[in-house]
Amino acid sequence: MSRFSLANRINFSVHLGRAAALACMAVLAGCLATAPTQPTVSTNELSFSEAVVAATDGLVGQTQKLPAFLAKVESKLAKKSVVVDPMIDAASGQQTQTTQLLERRIADRLAARTEGSFDLLPFKTENLSKVQYLLTGTLTRLPGVPGKRSLQINLALVEIKTGQVVAQASALARDDGLNHTPLPIYQDSPVLVKDKIVDGYISTALTAPGSAANSVYMERVAVASVINEAGALYNAERYPDSLAKYQEARAQAGGEQLRTLNGIYLNNVRLGRTAEAEAAFGQIVAYGLRSSKLDVKFLFNPGSTEFWSDPKVSSAYPMWLRQIAKESASAHVCMVIVGHTSHTGSEQTNDALSLQRATIIQQRLAAEASALPQRTKASGMGWRENLVGSGTDNAVDALDRRVEFRVEPCGS
Repeated sequence: MSRFSLANRINFSVHLGRAAALACMAVLAGCLATAPTQPTVSTNELSFSEAVVAATDGLVGQTQKLPAFLAKVESKLAKKSVVVDPMIDAASGQQTQTTQLLERRIADRLAARTEGSFDLLPFKTENLSKVQYLLTGTLTRLPGVPGKRSLQINLALVEIKTGQVVAQASALARDDGLNHTPLPIYQDSPVLVKDKIVDGYISTALTAPGSAANSVYMERVAVASVINEAGALYNAERYPDSLAKYQEARAQAGGEQLRTLNGIYLNNVRLGRTAEAEAAFGQIVAYGLRSSKLDVKFLFNPGSTEFWSDPKVSSAYPMWLRQIAKESASAHVCMVIVGHTSHTGSEQTNDALSLQRATIIQQRLAAEASALPQRTKASGMGWRENLVGSGTDNAVDALDRRVEFRVEPCGS
């Protein structure tokens, strides 16, 4: 037998082996396609670092059983590209120092766990057409004593082309000394920027494999990347660039969001554009009223019904009240004005104080629009509906000291 014919036989055998391997993989992939992977749930409370590892490894373990990840025999050469839509606190919808830490730790673990087979790209518009997967993640505070609560990490990997969740994992972490201070764009926000789009993100992070990600969220992923860039520019104090990017986002399909309107307002404030800022706040109010819910961060002096003494905080309040009164009167809505307090002091004291604060807001609105007293009523919730519940009385739990405007049918 000639060397040439022997070489051909050897080469043929190699290709035959590869073809057989591919056929086996195809059969296996077909079997797996009929049975979605199961979410990975870690129920033991771990340190934050350990919980990140548990959730990330659970997610990766599921992906390694997926047909798309088994389709190539030479898998080590086939990277899976992923973008991470910035992770958020599930109760407030805010990005915080801890949610940023979560992202960094997950990225590090993915790199170590998959030996580089995941290619993480920045969450930017130009990358969305290049990637196969979108990673979402939330931190949820579980009920407990303030300062000693557990956190649940929820992660979901979504196939962008189909809009289906392909893997989901969760883990419990101890909240040991973590910094929950919101990033500047959220810390400066006058309102709770949590609308149906943010709720859609949160529900996606909880969606089981094989099910569709939230459609409201997925339809707006492209504009979400622009909003993310705009927020990063604000955090970097590049206010003209941030304003332009928020305006760009608003002009796109699905760009009329609370985060967008909020960003336009904040940048106009930073740039000293008083009239533009007031008009933007009016648009925030109108959006909230259309959604039947608006949460505004009116901060009061401790134990008082007087607005916060620092004019850097409270100087905008008269304008906010003016716009809330104007938009409410124009929309002919009826509202319950609900006061909230942070988790310090007795329940009875906080219930009374929150009602007093809601009543003060009701009176201030009545002074702006005479039709509102008949269409509003005051209520106090104390700290029973805290979003943060830390009891720190600082920037971390500012949302707990909010005043909420709940639209309800007139005559109810």
